[in-house]
Amino acid sequence: MAQSSSPVSGVADRYAQSLFELARDNGAVETVESELVAFQGLIDESADFRRLVESPAFTSGEQLRAIDAVMASVKPSELTGNFLRVVAANRRLFAFPGMVRGFRRMAADHRGEIAAEVTSAHPLTDEQRSQLAEAVGSYAGKTVTMRESVDPAILGGLIVRIGSRQVDTSLRTKLNSLKLALKEVG
Repeated sequence: MAQSSSPVSGVADRYAQSLFELARDNGAVETVESELVAFQGLIDESADFRRLVESPAFTSGEQLRAIDAVMASVKPSELTGNFLRVVAANRRLFAFPGMVRGFRRMAADHRGEIAAEVTSAHPLTDEQRSQLAEAVGSYAGKTVTMRESVDPAILGGLIVRIGSRQVDTSLRTKLNSLKLALKEVG
């Protein structure tokens, strides 16, 4: 796996790896994953909470008290709660979104899943979605979870991203290729 040059990414990956190993050993991968996603949702929804998480101006004690207050109402599992306390005590809350992404990636790998980002000009029908998931799954050799988005600017076709690979069959790309080819001829 390629290493990122970002120190935040390295911190997030190490914390995510440690939490994943603990969750896997305790048979709590799904529980911890859903709690991390829910906690990230709380951060995303509240500008004040997001500021507390991202700002270096708050001490670890202040961050820890805030995390404890949130956990008192959310009541996560012991493993997730202890993890959040360690992250806050070590002043690593700024890297929490990366930890969640890393954990989710490891959990998906653990379940034999792969994520595919699909962009289409129009919303996919259930039949198209099923056929695409089957085709991508047979290519990847894993179960596919698709994140879909609609971008009318691609005019037609699909853009499918799996990890660092991308397959672009959009009409916009084909028209741009034709335009370039015609410029070379003329």
